[in-house]
Amino acid sequence: MTSIETAAPRPTEAPPLLSLRNVTKAYGSLKALDAVSMDVPAGEWLSIVGPSGSGKTTLMNIVGCLDRPTSGEVLLAGHSIAGLGGRALSDIRRTTVGLIFQKFHLIAHLNAVENVMVAQYYHSMPDEAEARAALDRVGLADRATHLPSQLSGGEQQRVCIARALINYPRLVLADEPTGNLDAANEHIVLELFRRLHEEGTTLIVVTHDPEVAREGGREIALDHGHVVREVHHG
Repeated sequence: MTSIETAAPRPTEAPPLLSLRNVTKAYGSLKALDAVSMDVPAGEWLSIVGPSGSGKTTLMNIVGCLDRPTSGEVLLAGHSIAGLGGRALSDIRRTTVGLIFQKFHLIAHLNAVENVMVAQYYHSMPDEAEARAALDRVGLADRATHLPSQLSGGEQQRVCIARALINYPRLVLADEPTGNLDAANEHIVLELFRRLHEEGTTLIVVTHDPEVAREGGREIALDHGHVVREVHHG
């Protein structure tokens, strides 16, 4: 009997967590994004750079389900989101994406743990123990009952990070997360991001700071709505 050798099946490559296909966002004749395409694998730390008006925030708003493209396709976790309505986008934002902004958007009359619990309220039942654990994760367990006005800028940003992480998102989007911070607090925030990345969280960070951009494994530069450069670090 003749034996027949068969090749071992090749492993199937996992689809990217995020894919953009010819994504355009137009405001009249102005194109904030112009046929942008990119893939972001799960677990990547991607830095987005570019001058003001280059389309960075527009891109983040579309990926973060805060806005919809004029044309093109956006796939997040294998699902097309470009044509979804407001409620469906909100559901994805609550379950898949964590958002961190340069402006902290904390509610002034709520203390730190209550600000974190706001994110739970829109996702499930608020759980103070989980919210306190999230604050402990960013080093703020002892500041849980402080109002935003009683916290430093770096502490407020860490409350925002805890709020973004409370629902265990697969993708964290950070828009200039160190833009309002001094060097010491920037170091603390970047250490938190490094830890998240090591744990497998996918990060997309918009920044004007070249040092922060180099923290990512890949850096994409936008200009006038186009991808003009891609650099791999490390």
